[in-house]
Amino acid sequence: MKKTGMAKSDAKKLMGKIAAPGGASFGSGAPVVIDRREQRKRDQALGLVPFAVKLNSDLIQQLQTLAKERGIDLNEVTAEILIKGLKA
Repeated sequence: MKKTGMAKSDAKKLMGKIAAPGGASFGSGAPVVIDRREQRKRDQALGLVPFAVKLNSDLIQQLQTLAKERGIDLNEVTAEILIKGLKA
């Protein structure tokens, strides 16, 4: 391997360590990062399934403001609205 290739490889390793969750957190007040695998297990235990949807930005803003007003998660608001819409 050439010298430039080794330097590039070392730089990628260094950037990977910095970008890693919890890799560059300072202080004891840093939020606890849940591992994606753990989060997936928790979601599966609750019966949740990932569902990607592309929506208009105005609609997303309305959902976000509704979630803030009620003090609940965006997922909960979206599920509630979908349930009401499907019942109608």
